[in-house]
Amino acid sequence: MRTDADGRVFFVDRLGDTFRWKSENVSTNEVADVLGRFPQIAEVNVYGVQVPNSDGRAGCAAFVLADGVTEEQLDLAALAEHALAYLPRYAVPIFIRLTPELQYTGTLKIQKGKLRQEGIDLDKVEAAGDKLFWLGGGNDGRRYVPFRRKDWEALKGGQVRL
Repeated sequence: MRTDADGRVFFVDRLGDTFRWKSENVSTNEVADVLGRFPQIAEVNVYGVQVPNSDGRAGCAAFVLADGVTEEQLDLAALAEHALAYLPRYAVPIFIRLTPELQYTGTLKIQKGKLRQEGIDLDKVEAAGDKLFWLGGGNDGRRYVPFRRKDWEALKGGQVRL
């Protein structure tokens, strides 16, 4: 938290350890711990991303599949059920990013900065060889589906509320 000259108090993102969504502070480590217990995930990195027409940052989780699990075997519905069962709704990542590997710093901390900057920009996500999914797309908000360019346009146009 920080205060300004008028005494107003502001939430400040501390090195990516937290983000604010739906007027709630979300711990990236707590979300990563819950998602890391899903059997098809080997590693996970949670961070907040800016979304058009939304206040705060929506949760996004970049993850690597567990050994022996292929993209075709990944159960996106079960992953969403797992997250919804063990996290408060505001902490459930709206977006998930399937990536072949996570990047680490020299001190073996997972890098969030680049992922946070790329956000949900499909050009950047696809250029990295990753795939993006979300809890939107006209479903019941209880399973992850591919995030497409039409979804991005709907978000920008304010036709989708998260």
